[in-house]
Amino acid sequence: MSLRRLFVFLTLLVLSVSSAGAGSLPKPTGKPILVVSGNITNKNNESSAEFDRAMLEGIGLQTIETTTPWYESRMRFEGVPFDKLMELLGATGTKVTAVALNDYVTTIPMEDFKKFKVVLAMKRNGNYMPVRDKGPLFIVYPYDSDPQLQTQTYYTRSAWQVAKLIVE
Repeated sequence: MSLRRLFVFLTLLVLSVSSAGAGSLPKPTGKPILVVSGNITNKNNESSAEFDRAMLEGIGLQTIETTTPWYESRMRFEGVPFDKLMELLGATGTKVTAVALNDYVTTIPMEDFKKFKVVLAMKRNGNYMPVRDKGPLFIVYPYDSDPQLQTQTYYTRSAWQVAKLIVE
């Protein structure tokens, strides 16, 4: 782990431990790939929290291996657990609206995050996902873990090219 990533990780860890109260996140040092706004208490600018890739990785990654309707074979996705991201942000509310780079919008009940262990994936089969292949961020459910997840309801919640999250 690079010194920069270690610093980001430790900063995010301290904030996650104290996320019950309002706080501020460090500012991204790289290009932001995610902006979160709405009902959050931990921010790094006036009205939102911006994250670069290193900041997201500093939260910790979770792996999901699953089949999807978008790829022919089983894939391994690595990403930030949504429940940890929401906890770090001090998020309150009942739903999160995801907005993709192509303006696709979907709304996800916050209860899904813990119930199904949803991730905001950055990697597929060990490689960062480029924009042309569902990156940089892709909302992934563990579809194989429950037949209920293999329905249009959950597939439509699985936005790719995610750029913004709005906590409501």
